[in-house]
Amino acid sequence: MDHGNNVNVSVESESLVRMDNGWVRVEIHLDNGEYSAVGQGLFLLQGVRSAFRWKGREYHTGLYERHKWREEDALENGFGSGKHIVVQHEDPRLPRIEQHFYLYEDSSFFLTKVVVQHEEEIRTNRISVINTNEDLFDRNADLGDELYALRVPYDNDKWVRYLAQPFPLETESYEVAALFLPDSRQGLILGSITHDQWKTGVRIKGEQAGKLDELDLYGGATGMMTRDSQPHGYLKGTRVESPLVFAGFFADYRDGLEKYGWANTCAVPPLPWKLGAPFGWNSWSAAMSNLDYELYTSTSDFLHQEVQPLGFQNENTLYINFDAFWDRLTKSEMEDALNRVRRNGHKPGTYWTPFAFWGSPDQMVSPVEGTDGQYTYSDILLRDADGEILPDIAGGLAIDPTHPGALQRIDWFTNKMLSEGFEYIKLDFMAHGALEGRHDNPDITTGIAAYNYGLSYLASKLSPEATGKSIFINLSIAPLFPYAYAHSRRISCDVFGTIADTEYLLNSLTHGWWMNNTLYRFNDPDHSVIYRSCNQEATTRHEGRSRLTASVIAGTVLLLGDDFRYEEAAWRAKAWLKNREILEVARLGKTFRPLEGNWQDRASDTFMLLNHDQSVYIAVFNFDGQQSVRKSVPLHRAGLAPGGIYDAFDLWEGTASEVQEELAVSLEPAESKLFKLTLKNK
Repeated sequence: MDHGNNVNVSVESESLVRMDNGWVRVEIHLDNGEYSAVGQGLFLLQGVRSAFRWKGREYHTGLYERHKWREEDALENGFGSGKHIVVQHEDPRLPRIEQHFYLYEDSSFFLTKVVVQHEEEIRTNRISVINTNEDLFDRNADLGDELYALRVPYDNDKWVRYLAQPFPLETESYEVAALFLPDSRQGLILGSITHDQWKTGVRIKGEQAGKLDELDLYGGATGMMTRDSQPHGYLKGTRVESPLVFAGFFADYRDGLEKYGWANTCAVPPLPWKLGAPFGWNSWSAAMSNLDYELYTSTSDFLHQEVQPLGFQNENTLYINFDAFWDRLTKSEMEDALNRVRRNGHKPGTYWTPFAFWGSPDQMVSPVEGTDGQYTYSDILLRDADGEILPDIAGGLAIDPTHPGALQRIDWFTNKMLSEGFEYIKLDFMAHGALEGRHDNPDITTGIAAYNYGLSYLASKLSPEATGKSIFINLSIAPLFPYAYAHSRRISCDVFGTIADTEYLLNSLTHGWWMNNTLYRFNDPDHSVIYRSCNQEATTRHEGRSRLTASVIAGTVLLLGDDFRYEEAAWRAKAWLKNREILEVARLGKTFRPLEGNWQDRASDTFMLLNHDQSVYIAVFNFDGQQSVRKSVPLHRAGLAPGGIYDAFDLWEGTASEVQEELAVSLEPAESKLFKLTLKNK
């Protein structure tokens, strides 16, 4: 297609309407209720229908008797300038289906949503926005490459992994999926960009290599991966809308995922953070349930006296954060500990699980904090349609975010945290608040709607407008969406210090780097254990430094996770955290991209970050804790011009070499290296 600036809408025949912006062409077939879309590269969508579930059956646009279209007013919004058309499907026996299409100038994606309308109230808990049983490629196309599908997890609980696997396959991704050709990197990105009512699933099936048989992007996903025991809640009314959906065609699927992240922020802006990336310490891996006053205060003293003067700080401060079991400290110990941290010039942080109850059955009759005895915990727990408490997740029972007792509990805890002067709040086990169930507020009928309700209330209590200061809000175990209530989200589940932990973390970075500075200001790579987590044996120095490198390239909340009363932990902190070049990378707050993405359920071993001056950072890892390896990084795959001669500076070792065409790296067991490449012959 010729690339142009304008969006053209044209009637090609009685049965064919076309939208075209030179990058994407959408063709509406009014004879059969289907449409097709094609963009740059080999990918295309064809034979696409939309559908909804009603009275026990699913009805798709191809079943309707009449199909007509209309053009709406021109678009001018955060996505740019564009045009909007509506395709209306009518049948006297059925509610009307409307498909809305939005195409913008100079964009390689289009947006679409489905609206179901009826004179009488309808109820549905499933709307399929993009559904096709036809292949993604022209039958004469020569792929010359394997077709991969990326499954994105719904949340980051239970050490779930991203999965990029070749066809044949059958999988379901959540909120967004990528179909891509690894060698050429061409890709098709499909995902929802509104997250107010629906959990979105993307079902992908192909029984042969390189061939799609089924694709279904729909609102209404539930199951083991969403932690739900109940079906998705019903939306009801005379007008029910699907999620707004992004469908994009990209020469590099990595660009596509970043554009998808950006598109979300056009629909709902992220929570702004004007300060730098938080540096500091978190207590969990150092002590877990054995957290005490001495560990907390001695850590602040050690960092203040021996590590911060070497350069480990951002904006002249550190966050010293309590994790779970902060309530082991007495009131006087807590008051003294917080004063001591502040005297060191540090900011204290704390931890809370607003939507999870951890008590025993006899504790359910305990009054809920802040309710003056009006509600017990039994009153505010989320239940199913029969009134039974939902099954626990990881030992925690779900609290209904819409219950007035749950909101009063939020008031009580936030007032406590604010009165104690905490400036960093880690919110954990958040997926409990997004479970499907019978909510106290009858107007809220889905888990994601309830989660938005409760989390927005909590975020408003912690906002600068309410508190008069900037409080950093971090989500730990949480759904990926919605995102607009926190400054960062942990990109994976818990990560400790071994090379296996580092590989697990980098699996999430391989496929989730794009969330940084789009959905969330920072990705959170969890506490950086550079010596020993209290639930593991001590790591080797290569393991410890690789764990730190992984956090630095994550883009990043850089919180240490050791007990520095161990001599080796203190040595590593002082030896490694004086490296100003490494810390400057962390202060950038930018996540590195994966060099390659076809690693199935494993992590990429090579990541890169291109700078504005055309220099590039390249991080290379050896995930084998037993064997040395030699790796070669083709510079053209990193986007560098062929034939260029580069100075390669090893940031950890402080050594330089000259490279051309490829970067050869020798790594000891569990070792990693971080290079900065700068073009010599400009």
